[in-house]
Amino acid sequence: MIENIKTYSILISGRVHGVGFRYFSVSLADKYDVKGYVKNTPDSKVEIVCQGDEEELDCFLEDIRKGPSFSVITGIIIEDIPGNKIYNSFKIKY
Repeated sequence: MIENIKTYSILISGRVHGVGFRYFSVSLADKYDVKGYVKNTPDSKVEIVCQGDEEELDCFLEDIRKGPSFSVITGIIIEDIPGNKIYNSFKIKY
């Protein structure tokens, strides 16, 4: 199953600070068994590095695009991250 593991970097812009986006991301990661991290960036964006089975990641990304109820997403950039770093959990980075 290791061949189906993918890692993505996601940069989300809009009204994404102060709306619970990081906690929303942790909840979704638990739901879909996704590993990695989420953090606020200094330029008022949210950065997510997520890793998991490709099908689970697709579901995770679909829900991330919706965001928590008070967020307004105006842009999202998703990039594939090559390499073999393995994440063991999903956490909030400060």
